[in-house]
Amino acid sequence: MVDQFVGTWKLTSSENFDDYMKAVGMSFATRQVGNMTKPNLIISVGEEGAISIKAQSTFKTTQINFNLNEEFDETTVDDRKTKTVFTLENGKLMQKQMWDGKETTIERDLQDGKLVAKCVMGDVVAVRTYEKDA
Repeated sequence: MVDQFVGTWKLTSSENFDDYMKAVGMSFATRQVGNMTKPNLIISVGEEGAISIKAQSTFKTTQINFNLNEEFDETTVDDRKTKTVFTLENGKLMQKQMWDGKETTIERDLQDGKLVAKCVMGDVVAVRTYEKDA
């Protein structure tokens, strides 16, 4: 299922993230903080199969809990209220957020032992790479 994603992941590189944040509508101040923040992602699976993703940084810690293929209400780090659904497609953990007639996807995949998150909003694509913490 999603066991290959379980663990603590440290952000090691971020490409085009400012343009992605701008595309989803984040303010300049929020983008400045977002560009400086290097969050750890902590992914776990509970006893009932619910998945938890915690983004932990010195600036802010957020956590979402969800079941695959079930839409839920999410409040994003920049305070957007979205309808979000996670699916597992070809070994990739896919997150789709919808709000105000807009839609973005975050595709998480394992490549060479690294967690690669591809954030897509329209024609803007950001790639954030995480390495597993020992």
